[in-house]
Amino acid sequence: MYILLALIAACVLGVAVHYAIPHRDVRGVALVPAIATAVAGAAYTLGQWAGLKESSVWLWLIALGGAVLASAVTGVILTRVRRHGDAARRIELGV
Repeated sequence: MYILLALIAACVLGVAVHYAIPHRDVRGVALVPAIATAVAGAAYTLGQWAGLKESSVWLWLIALGGAVLASAVTGVILTRVRRHGDAARRIELGV
């Protein structure tokens, strides 16, 4: 049941990361929170399988910290790829 708290917290942190990363107009509003939620779910599950208890700080740090880090890195990379692709397309079209 605690995994639900981890998923909700990761989604909220993902929304915060979405607004913290510049150029948010070139990516969807749900992309970064979805990545954060998926990573938190996987990390929490793997931590449970590894034997960490729900009360362990390490489980929460791994799940939420990994979610924030992975979503931020992915958001920045996808934003750069999109902006580069848009610039290349503008050059190609002569705009």
